Amino acid sequence: MNLPDRTFYLLGMGHRRKLLYRDGALTDLGTRRALRQWIVSREWVVPEDYAVVLRTRRGGDVRVYEDESGIFVDEDGERTRIAEGAVRLPRFDDRPHADLLRALHQELLVNIVPAGPVPNLLVYPKPWYRDAAMVAMCLGKTGNLRLIEDWVTGLRDPFDRNNAGHCEPDNLGQALYLASLFAGTHHPIVASVLEQVPRYVRGKHLTGTTDFAEHPVYQTKWLKLGLRALGLDDPYAIPEVVDSYSSLFWMDYRDHHVPGPRFDAGAAENYPYLAWAEAHFHGDGPPAPLDTTRYPLTWEAHASEARYEEMAVVDAEYVARGIAAPHSWHAAEMFLYLWDKGTGA
Repeated sequence: MNLPDRTFYLLGMGHRRKLLYRDGALTDLGTRRALRQWIVSREWVVPEDYAVVLRTRRGGDVRVYEDESGIFVDEDGERTRIAEGAVRLPRFDDRPHADLLRALHQELLVNIVPAGPVPNLLVYPKPWYRDAAMVAMCLGKTGNLRLIEDWVTGLRDPFDRNNAGHCEPDNLGQALYLASLFAGTHHPIVASVLEQVPRYVRGKHLTGTTDFAEHPVYQTKWLKLGLRALGLDDPYAIPEVVDSYSSLFWMDYRDHHVPGPRFDAGAAENYPYLAWAEAHFHGDGPPAPLDTTRYPLTWEAHASEARYEEMAVVDAEYVARGIAAPHSWHAAEMFLYLWDKGTGA
């Protein structure tokens, strides 16, 4: 997808305050107050270095950037800390596509807000269990799981209820998986999930709607993963039926898959995480060019629950076209695809 031609950069990885650079201004997204302003002749976003570099009209250079300890502004030989908060930022120098992994890691971390790991910090007020579980898989590889620990340990509802309030059965396995990362079987949500599971079982698999359609293979795979992560009994069986979401679950149970139609170009453009997960499952090449020169790298468009009007702070074209960027599920699927490609998985 060709995103709107607007230079901007979001800062605030992990639990730091969230800032927006756009049009020579550094703005606090919480208060919408400009913290710094410059008259700019040129600007460059350098995603792999977590930075935006400005050339001012008076000829000086300004660098606004993040490192493992905070957000800083370098100007006129002085370094000013704008925000603080520790995150781990591996450089991935031992892996192919290290620059791209760093840029994607930033797009994951900037979408962690006080409410938890959201799909996009502007248009989604609450985390989605599915997106959060995928983000958690990345954070486990980069040493940043602690950033979501308080959110996970505070979960009580087996469902996120984000899709028009529906109780989606894939949430059951995702909640169990998330609980396994911290409190394990002692987490209160585990008992709540196990109480709900029988209500969605048909035969030996889950049933019900995810994204407004039946996806029993995908839902059951998530449940089995969550039970195994917690060391709990698993009497369930993945049904041998066509399920378009089966290929989204590349983490395990790949031999339980009945081939069916692939995602079409429209789905891949609006919901690119579908294409990246599908490519991961089938061992395909990258479904889109690997381009580290642009920001953001990830997005989602035309989602039913997104509040696209909140993208106006970036640019009105995002609102008009129904696009949110960056997007954590897209970033997670790209990150994990490239991670596994680097190990030959």
